[in-house]
Amino acid sequence: MRYVRLGVNIDHVATLRQARRGSQPDPVAAAAIATMAGADGITVHLRSDRRHIQDRDLDLLRQTVTTHLNLEIAAAEDMVKIALKAKPDAACLVPESPDEVTTQGGLDLRKAGERARAAMRKLAGAGIQCTCFIEPDAGQIRLAKKLGAQAIEINTDAFARAKGNGQRVELSRIANAAKLAHSLDLEVHAGHGLDYHNVAGIVGIPEIVELNIGHAIVSRAVLAGLDRAVRDMKALLTS
Repeated sequence: MRYVRLGVNIDHVATLRQARRGSQPDPVAAAAIATMAGADGITVHLRSDRRHIQDRDLDLLRQTVTTHLNLEIAAAEDMVKIALKAKPDAACLVPESPDEVTTQGGLDLRKAGERARAAMRKLAGAGIQCTCFIEPDAGQIRLAKKLGAQAIEINTDAFARAKGNGQRVELSRIANAAKLAHSLDLEVHAGHGLDYHNVAGIVGIPEIVELNIGHAIVSRAVLAGLDRAVRDMKALLTS
């Protein structure tokens, strides 16, 4: 039996809190519940505009997460400084746009190359695993390796949005990308748009060892509770 690690993204717990700029629900408490329910790690995106996760959250998460803390950040000097101070287990470089509702597409390393290289050099020097959130594209994967990434996270949004034969095409793209990354000694993660209905296809790709899932889990948690939502997803990550 093959097991894929589950990183629970708790950004949208913070989104709900920030709707009233209050203190509830607390993403730090959510991280603890997710961990007790079996999450292998906790993922948060500290955005430049602080629309959901706040610096206070990151500080407390670093003190309390006992599994694996994955911090998503833009490849910007100020964000790298925050990561170096917080010392998460992993830092994933992601694109950011102030106008987007959520992350739109993978980080284009052809454009962000030197910024990404500088960021990853500093992060790796501090013992933080360096990851890039990129499209399932051979050129991007090879460039990630060249720039110093230790892992990649494949953007699964196109797969999640596709229907019928289109979904099979996107799944094939992801599978081929995962094989290439694995051949380059990059650890392979995936995420974005995955839910309880479509995750099985991604779990079936043997090179993928970790999935980061947030919106689907938090959405189910609103109705069924976070403990149940995490356990339900965990049960799907075996093949």
